[in-house]
Parts: sequence; C-alpha cells; structure tokens
Amino acid sequence: MAVAPTAKGWVPFGEYRTWYRVTGVAGGELPTVVVVHGGPGSTHDYLRNLGELAGHGWPVVHYDQLGSGGSTHLPDRGADFWTPGLFADELDNLLHRLGIEDNYVLYGQSWGGLVVARHAAQRPDGLRGLVIANSPASYPLWRQEMDVLRAQLPPGVDALLRAHEAAGTTSSQEYFDLMRVFYDRHVCRELPWPSDYLASFMEMAEDNTVYATMNGPSEFTVSGTLKDYSVIEYLDDIEAPTLLISGRHDEATPVTVQPYFDRIHDVRWEIFEHSSHVPHLEEPERFQEVLLSFLQEVHPCEPAFRAAEREVASHG
Repeated sequence: MAVAPTAKGWVPFGEYRTWYRVTGVAGGELPTVVVVHGGPGSTHDYLRNLGELAGHGWPVVHYDQLGSGGSTHLPDRGADFWTPGLFADELDNLLHRLGIEDNYVLYGQSWGGLVVARHAAQRPDGLRGLVIANSPASYPLWRQEMDVLRAQLPPGVDALLRAHEAAGTTSSQEYFDLMRVFYDRHVCRELPWPSDYLASFMEMAEDNTVYATMNGPSEFTVSGTLKDYSVIEYLDDIEAPTLLISGRHDEATPVTVQPYFDRIHDVRWEIFEHSSHVPHLEEPERFQEVLLSFLQEVHPCEPAFRAAEREVASHG
C-alpha cells in the first residue's frame, strides 16, 4: 500500500486555534473522512490508525478538539465555557476552513459520536455518511449502565472506588490501580495498552481541564456538566447513512447505543465480539473491513490499487 501524503497545521477558531492533520489529498471525488475523538478532552492519537484509509483512496482528517493535544489549551476556563455547543461550532468551523464541507464523512468515537450526531441532525448538504463508534446517545443512560458494569467487578473493587470518590481522593495511586480493573475490561482489552491509546491517555492526564469539567474523574463516574446531556432528541432528524460500531465488552453498552439504532432512519449496527471501547485497536483487521465496506456503500468507487493497476496498464 502506498504511503499517503500528509499535511498538518492549525485553523483559527475565533481567538483560538484547532490543530489538524490531513492524510491523503482532500478535495477529490471521494469524501474526506473527518475523525472526531472522544473524551471530551482526549486527543486524536488513539485514532491515528484510521489514517490507513488514505491508502485506499479516502482522505482522512484528524484534529484535536479545543483544550486538548495541539489545539489551544484553556486551563482557567470554567464549566460555562466547555459546552457541547462549543465543540459543535468547532467542527463546523474546521469543515469550512479546510474547504471540505461539501463532501465529507464523519467518524465520531465515544464522546465524538454525540458531537457528530448533533451535527448530522442539521442535515448538512455535504455530509455523505456517518459513523458513530462506541458512543452513548445519553449520559443518563451511560450512568445507569456504569452502575451495572461496576457491580460486575471483582468483589470489593467497586466499594473501594466509591470510598475514594466520596473522600475526593480520585487522584491517588490506589484509585488509579482500581480504575484499571474497569478499564482493562471495558475500555481497552488489548494489553499492554497500544502506544497510540497510551499517548492520548497520558496527554489527557497532563491537562484534564475539559475531561474533569465535563465528564468527571473517570469513565464510570460522570459527575461533570455532561451528566444529564443527551442527543436522543436530535436522532429522528438524521438522514445520512449511518454505521454504528460497538464492542461486546464495551462500556458503551447496548442499552446506551440502542436509541441510535431505533431512531436514525438509515442505520446498521456492527458489534465486535472481541472488543470493548476501541475496536479499531482491539480488532484492527475486521474493523478496517467493516469501515471500508460502509464507505464503499456511501460512495462506490474503484479500489485504489485497481486504479493504480489500470494506470500502469494504460501506459503499457
């Protein structure tokens, strides 16, 4: 597979900057796949392998949302600043600044799935397809399911976690070690953690302003401003062909994903049997097959290697 060209930089977002990278060449016949990471407050790193789509002809845009990675950090901003609307506006701005708003596919992972669902509900003309991966449609449903998953942890683990949460000692080493019991079951089952996943994890630990404000101390303790947030009310308005992805062991349980399947008009749901929250890292080969199949349905095209063979043959 040929190595796709890359370009990276920043686009202005009001008085701030959003970091981005383009793999492949955007603006051609094939829609650009725009990757919207989770967290909120994570980085693009754990989703880097989606750039391999460019080797099949699909240009890919990764970006770091405001407050994370290479984008502007604002550690002094409070809860009134970090809102779902802010990240919706940032995505709109990115599409416009990169000149791809007329022909694109959105891939939203975890929190990113809620961002792209809200965007798709506006029925933008250039949106060709939507992938919602490992994402709850509602944080009240998420919190409900976290209690179910926590109750299934080994004896004593949840009680100790709750003791730390009540005491405000969630930054302790013991809490982190106990947290890993949950994460290794329901967030990333590939051990040791892949380097791309670890990179995002460590970057978020360096500046957890967005995550702590909007989510809370951990994946299974949503006490921030998102605790009552939902996109269910938007889902009936989504018309773009949609692929849902989740793992059999996912913290985004079927209960949290079901509203997408029930309310989006043109939707299919793929469950990865050996994965939890990051099937693109846990089952990368099957993941790529599923995603490429969906993209071909969205925009049928000649595979890149076939086109290359034809080009060579034409010059005999």
